[in-house]
Amino acid sequence: MACPTAMRNELLGNTVAKNLEKRGFEAVYVATAAEAKEKALSYIRKDDVISWGGCRSAEDCGLIDELRGGAYPNIIDRDTAKTPEEKTELSRKAFFADVYIGGANAISEDGQIVNIDGNGNRVAAMTWGPTNVIVIASVDKIAKTVEDAVARARMVAAPINMQRFGKDTPCTKTGTCMNCMSPDSICNVFQIIRRCNSRQGRIKVILVGEKLGF
Repeated sequence: MACPTAMRNELLGNTVAKNLEKRGFEAVYVATAAEAKEKALSYIRKDDVISWGGCRSAEDCGLIDELRGGAYPNIIDRDTAKTPEEKTELSRKAFFADVYIGGANAISEDGQIVNIDGNGNRVAAMTWGPTNVIVIASVDKIAKTVEDAVARARMVAAPINMQRFGKDTPCTKTGTCMNCMSPDSICNVFQIIRRCNSRQGRIKVILVGEKLGF
């Protein structure tokens, strides 16, 4: 008998993928991180200009390491920057990429994508600029409603990311969002992608049964 968790993840992933499709996204469910990486690579050509935001899911499935491996010569990698000014410039160049890779802090069951960002470059690039966008998100990020998705982004994803970045905010001491106004806060830009505008190019969403990111 198949694992009940895997069965549930497949059912939920396919249900949400269909709801994303109704909103104009191109969406697919895969069971494993390895499948997620291969699916993402199938959307990318060797000569594409490629960039990404802070997407832990893309790192966890091995996609970023694959892109950095040399087979894709035209990557814009802000982690190679030697100064804050160079990092900002690389982030700006990402708006002209052929492919931009991002994640989701949460996705509602009816197919709306929720993200919270510190500087806004990641969420901006996901909706305007790059020709194609690939979103990788595991099914543990699926929430019942869009309100629940926003709550997950604030109460789960943001405090974990603050721990990862080592910032001095109330959530690093309490483990939950305190609705702070800290200078170190990354909860500055809230984005809900309610529908994919096909005139800009379809956002491709890969839902993954295996846990990735936060």
